[in-house]
Amino acid sequence: MDPRVLTWVICLLLRWTAAQKSLEVLNCCEGDVLFLVDSSGSVSSYEHARMLAFLSELLLPFSLGQEQVRVGLLQVGTKPRLEFGFDTFKRQSGLQGALKSIRPLRGDTNTVEALKMAKDVLRKRAGRGGGSGLPRVLVWMTDGVKPGDVVGPMAELREEGVAVLVVSTGHGNYQVLRQVVSPPTDSHLHFVDIDDMSIITDELRDALIEILRAERIQVRDISTDSATLQWRPVLSGLSGYYEIRVGQVPSGGGSGGGPGTSPSIGGSQYQRVTQPAGSNSVRLRDLKPETTYVATLTSKSNEQDFNSLSVTFTTKPEVLSPAVVTVSESGQTSVRVSWGPLQPDTVTSYLIEYSALPGGKLQTVRVDPRQNSTLLRGLQADTTYLVTVSARHASGKEKAMSVKMCTQEVTPALADLQLTTVGSDSVQVDWKASAQGLRGYWLTWEGQQSSVPGRHSSLYLPPDSRSTRLTHLPPSSRVCVSPIYQSARGDGLCCTAQFPSESLSYGYQS
Repeated sequence: MDPRVLTWVICLLLRWTAAQKSLEVLNCCEGDVLFLVDSSGSVSSYEHARMLAFLSELLLPFSLGQEQVRVGLLQVGTKPRLEFGFDTFKRQSGLQGALKSIRPLRGDTNTVEALKMAKDVLRKRAGRGGGSGLPRVLVWMTDGVKPGDVVGPMAELREEGVAVLVVSTGHGNYQVLRQVVSPPTDSHLHFVDIDDMSIITDELRDALIEILRAERIQVRDISTDSATLQWRPVLSGLSGYYEIRVGQVPSGGGSGGGPGTSPSIGGSQYQRVTQPAGSNSVRLRDLKPETTYVATLTSKSNEQDFNSLSVTFTTKPEVLSPAVVTVSESGQTSVRVSWGPLQPDTVTSYLIEYSALPGGKLQTVRVDPRQNSTLLRGLQADTTYLVTVSARHASGKEKAMSVKMCTQEVTPALADLQLTTVGSDSVQVDWKASAQGLRGYWLTWEGQQSSVPGRHSSLYLPPDSRSTRLTHLPPSSRVCVSPIYQSARGDGLCCTAQFPSESLSYGYQS
């Protein structure tokens, strides 16, 4: 093969490889990177130009601007100068042009003063909220000649959360530079000859990506058949749209895909959804339960290139109702049974079966699928029941769940009946009531003719009564108080009144 043709092919391959490498880091990162570049008198014009050319190649792949990577550059000289701040460039074209036009400052290597300025720039950025919670990085490029006392200021920056990286093109003090960089030292501290800086481009860029990498696509609100895909709206202000493809991961496929990865979609069956440039989420529907999917987001725009982002997620297992059955409002003759989750779209009906244990008669209640509870009535007091809630689903599946429940014991309606004699023929009658739902009380006492034994008089009292007074009673009168329920009169309490003297006439006074 003609050597010139071979050289041309190699150049094309190298350019294609570089383009692919650049595409991989687009849209990957978010944060602030401030470059501290030595341009004092110890750095020649040639060395200064080589440093800036290195920065041009290093930064070329990154997307710039809000919610992307923000770049600033501060030069070191007798009077350090901020060449441009974090909000200056939002396009690579502007940044690349600025790097070509920067001229060295010359003079002394006043790195300490430059670090004070760097600290102010980084603090202002965080204070405005633009960098709050986002990574901040300082990349110091030095020839290593008389940097000054930088250990303390660098330590303060690290304590404030700033990651410090160093590139030395001369014979800098390794021990000093090792102290100022953030760990890990092997990827954050580089010694390189000025003519060989390109050999550390990929390694330094990977270190920046590791610090600045942002999770730009994520899945939330995952259910059995749907999920919400969210992303940062990188197309805001641009023309274009988002294309989302969702498909099942084939058996044995990878378990996860982060930004920049593209797990394969099994088969040719996948969902394709498009969203406008201003959107940042979409609800993925009609998914299968307990299935692993990969969602790939591609930002389509003629104004700027973006790499595709992928994420893998698994839908939740199908939960058939009833998954839980609970008992509440337990009384002597009734209990409320509840179940969930409510699935009116998939359940055609609920059947509640219950019987007393052991061996009681089976009773059933059929309930509408939009209902998730029912009150069981006519139960026996102080009895254990087995309750089964069954659901018939539209798919033909059936699911049942059983629980045991107990009705409350019967508590006496009356308690603590007391008779207190008042004078020679009157009695104060007092009692306590604990049962609810009573219709009143029935009082009885001995009849008006003492010559007719066993004959009684009676009196009805309303349900809020708790006492009454009977007068003109004969000696040894027996007084009884009984509760009145809705359908019958209950068992009562009786006491005998003792008087000091006899009386021939008797009656009552309430």
